[in-house]
Amino acid sequence: MKLEIAVVSAAGAGVAASEGADRIELCSSLELGGVTPSQGLLEASLEHVDGRLEIHPLVRSRPGDFLYSASDVDTMVHEVRHLLSQGAHGVVVGALTPSGDVDVRTVRRLLEAAREADSRAEVTFHRAIDQSRDPLAALDQLLELGFTRVLTSGHAPTAGAGVATLARMAERAGGALEIMAGGGLSLEDIPAMRSAGLSAVHLSAKKTVSTLSQGTISLGSQDGSDPTAYTVTDREIVRQAKAKLNAVNAGN
Repeated sequence: MKLEIAVVSAAGAGVAASEGADRIELCSSLELGGVTPSQGLLEASLEHVDGRLEIHPLVRSRPGDFLYSASDVDTMVHEVRHLLSQGAHGVVVGALTPSGDVDVRTVRRLLEAAREADSRAEVTFHRAIDQSRDPLAALDQLLELGFTRVLTSGHAPTAGAGVATLARMAERAGGALEIMAGGGLSLEDIPAMRSAGLSAVHLSAKKTVSTLSQGTISLGSQDGSDPTAYTVTDREIVRQAKAKLNAVNAGN
């Protein structure tokens, strides 16, 4: 099984690389579900990983739902082209129709933009599939469109809860498309994902840090929240995840 880590900084990309991850999904504003990273963030991340893993930026023009306007789609087409031209190994995209089906017209445009920018680019459909009307029907469409993989929790709040559907998706894909488990995935879930026939897992591996909790700032916001808090990649979680995958891959 392969390990993908969601990261929001060049430092996080470097942590994932040094701890043996195979891929990262690079994004900004993970607390909002993730949006497209800047070109500067991609460039810095490429320098930090120094060829040790693949970088697949998320291409999502805004937080919220996955129903996109023509302007949203135009923006994402440009982002796909620029990120791949900078050296990204693939992109992560997704869009739905109001009825909850894959927005074939939109994702086909994004796929075409990726192929035009780099014929070798891998294209992942993100967890929009978990908000689709029927994940197996959506999977059939992604297979027909030619996606490389899909990131999914099996149409459930967490991957652990969706393992039965994940197994059905892996069987349906038949190796033509990689099913990658992600979304509330715990380290203890990893062996079950392997038993379900999956070949990759995805974790955010994040922790929250703040100067307020460290005592260097004494005042919070009026609503009691911490205005200094932000997330970083937790090296220990990445290390533990890699160890768990090594054990699973060795049959232990």
